[in-house]
Amino acid sequence: MSGPGKAGAARPGVETMSTDRVLIEGLTFYGYHGVRPEERSLGQKFRVDVELTLDLTQPASSDRVADTVNYETVCRLVLEVGKGRRCNLLETLAERIAAALLKAFPAQEVLVRVKKTSPPFDGTLTAVGVEIRRRAPWPSPMSG
Repeated sequence: MSGPGKAGAARPGVETMSTDRVLIEGLTFYGYHGVRPEERSLGQKFRVDVELTLDLTQPASSDRVADTVNYETVCRLVLEVGKGRRCNLLETLAERIAAALLKAFPAQEVLVRVKKTSPPFDGTLTAVGVEIRRRAPWPSPMSG
């Protein structure tokens, strides 16, 4: 079995990104982010989706939660950031979440979607939001 971060390497010693992902979809919380005064004083609901790219070969074969990223721990971290320091922009909030995830977990890459489900302007829509993708600096924490 190849080591973490080396799954599917094209040449020996060349790191390639895993295609395995841990998914968190629709994590919802109430926060006070936004540009408008009413967003910052009254708050609103936000919905976050997260994808963490990492090699899941070991946890798939061991069937041990200790060998993988604990979903509940990911959710707690996203909520901590989301309910923490206020941001004007969803871009800033998404960047903070991505940075916290890359620091806390052995992901090669994270994708973060942050959406306002009821933005305070006229019109009927499901949500507005941003999506960012950030990579861990190489060598990744998984290449131990």
